[in-house]
Amino acid sequence: MNFDQILIVDWSASGKPSPARPSADAIWIGTADVATGALSDSYHRTRHGAEAELHDKVSMALTRGERLLIGADFAFGYPSGFAHALTETTRALAVWDWLEARLLDDADNVNNHKALAAAINAMFPGDGPFWGNGEKAEYHGLNRKRAKLPDNLAAQRATEHAAIAGKSRPKSVWQLAGAGVVGAQALVGMPALARLRRRFSGQVAVWPFEPCDTAAVVLAEVYPSLLAAEVTALMATPAQPRHETSRRLIKDAVQVRLLAAAIARLAAQDALSQMFEIDALPEILAEEGWILGVGAETALRRAAQQVAGSVLVARTQAAPHLMDQPAALVPPRLRNDCFAMPQGVDWVPVDDALALLRANLVPVTGVETMPLAQASGRVLATDMVAQRSNPPRANSAVDGYGFAHAATGSGVQRLALVQGRAAAGQPFTGAVPTGMAIRILTGAVLPAGVDCVVMEEDTATDQGTIAFDGPIKAHANTREAGEDVREGETALSAGHRLRAPDLALLAALGLDTVQVHRRLRVGVFSTGDEIVTTGAAQPHQIYDANRPMLLALAKAWGFIPVDLGHVPDDPTLIAALLDDGAARCDAVLTSGGASAGDEDHVSRLLSARGVLSSWRIAMKPGRPLALALWPDGSGRGVPVFGLPGNPVAAFVCALIFARPALSVLSGAGWQSASGFMVPAAFSKRKKAGRREYLRARMNSDGQAEVFASEGSGRISGLSWATGLVELPDEAVDITPGVPVLFLPYGSYGL
Repeated sequence: MNFDQILIVDWSASGKPSPARPSADAIWIGTADVATGALSDSYHRTRHGAEAELHDKVSMALTRGERLLIGADFAFGYPSGFAHALTETTRALAVWDWLEARLLDDADNVNNHKALAAAINAMFPGDGPFWGNGEKAEYHGLNRKRAKLPDNLAAQRATEHAAIAGKSRPKSVWQLAGAGVVGAQALVGMPALARLRRRFSGQVAVWPFEPCDTAAVVLAEVYPSLLAAEVTALMATPAQPRHETSRRLIKDAVQVRLLAAAIARLAAQDALSQMFEIDALPEILAEEGWILGVGAETALRRAAQQVAGSVLVARTQAAPHLMDQPAALVPPRLRNDCFAMPQGVDWVPVDDALALLRANLVPVTGVETMPLAQASGRVLATDMVAQRSNPPRANSAVDGYGFAHAATGSGVQRLALVQGRAAAGQPFTGAVPTGMAIRILTGAVLPAGVDCVVMEEDTATDQGTIAFDGPIKAHANTREAGEDVREGETALSAGHRLRAPDLALLAALGLDTVQVHRRLRVGVFSTGDEIVTTGAAQPHQIYDANRPMLLALAKAWGFIPVDLGHVPDDPTLIAALLDDGAARCDAVLTSGGASAGDEDHVSRLLSARGVLSSWRIAMKPGRPLALALWPDGSGRGVPVFGLPGNPVAAFVCALIFARPALSVLSGAGWQSASGFMVPAAFSKRKKAGRREYLRARMNSDGQAEVFASEGSGRISGLSWATGLVELPDEAVDITPGVPVLFLPYGSYGL
């Protein structure tokens, strides 16, 4: 079995991003080229960043016609009996899909794997199989210590028993916390590989569950500790390349490079087939899987020893702040069912709908490099790490005189002046002797021998001596080197939208280019026989109000608005418009035509040719919301947001749902509106069951007044208002003076 490239992934189940500087217990991906033996690695702070790189690597390999082996260091299956309990099948890949549909894992690594494990435990008698919780929070149904397993489940798989016989001793897949465990990694890792497998359907095979002889990409479970002795030997190597020393020798990085290099060596020697030969029952392999290399440890270790000399010098030269940069500008795809509501859900509370959107959307824009001066309004794709400290050297904060603080005391102080001065951009190159002072100006680097400055206004001088009243505080009127930002610190994080002060900060830190997401292209179109865009309107016609409004919203949010136009209620024309939008845009906004009426062709088209989910939101105004993926010819699918037809409802739904969703798609992360409590200047009695948004503005007394009508067709109320009053899902009785939540338009980016 031959491959062109070998990728080894050291996964992580961390609940927060790893440090900006490369470190252990994060995600490392080691890559080896079979033909040349060239090695590289990349460091990822989040699973989303690592998953994006894996998708990019696969895309590049397929484009080049190369064959790729991806090894991941977590279990691909569970002991026999588990799959059937969850999926009523004995297929491990069914478990992948089951977990992927239920695991929530956001862009900052926040995930629900412990809650999910507790829910799985409830499906089994007794305590269930999973155990281990290293957090302070308790998870009902998840024991902190080992519990008795259900009778039909073993502690380990057959492959783990085989590895133990080889003295490698992998941990049980049921253990979720503790040193060296991989149970949590499996729970968050299988869903990631399920997405990869689905995106590249027909081109990816999972070993040993599927035939792999002709697959362009093969996924396999690996266990880097099969080479524990060889890794330990490398970690003890006294002579390290300079750049490796400067970034520390990290075991995780060493072992992914070594394992990738060893497997590549076997592939180059046409000796890789022995790694894939297993003496185990087919039913065991189909449900439990196998660790690649177990049973062929001798050959694997021999290959590792042959390539060990090249591993430490084969470091990637990328700066730490570029570590999460994808190799190719191909973004991840949305899941086909990313908008699907759980079964049995009818009316959806606003918070539940927002949570589902947040959990299932990912950035869809590629990444580009651009000059800092042109990057205002763009979204950072990587963390920006200071290339120098700000200020780079200790300097003076005032015009005055500098000296050594240790040479001064209480009372009148008299210090002789040295010849020369220190000014910003004109440093004093000599040293100031103790007991003497130097003329120094604001911003000047402190000369050697100076750690304190007295203000010019507090001194008397005859040009040869200065006098001032002591004592002076240590380091008075000086700025410490790096007191703003130190070299190597993260100045701005990925997902941040750059503003004028951000450009100033990055420029001061020595950064003149940035990695940013390509601007999201948002298409907008309208449908309806009753709609006219220009000219005189007949009594039965109305002017197109929603399209200019939604285009303006997209522009205000920093996206590229794409006017897709208007078409009458003709399914053929609407389908052509959706095709045009999918070809030109990253997301599409429509309004109206998404219900179930005779002329609601948008919803029928989305259902017939795309993947449609109709949400009935428990809110006023709004309620109907159609979310879909429309095919774009590449297999990715373009998200379509079908907003209500009434302008007020379309506007409110765009603010509440479209803005945060589009923000995630753009790479800027989830954006929630911030409001404040103010006294009401109105009366309203509201029933329980839905959330309500009232057009409102602040009056001269600091109270929120609302528009006279709540009708969804009263567009003037949107213009009259400066924000919204949000009333909760519960019943409320509002009278003047009662505090209400006011959400200004500005909190929605307007």
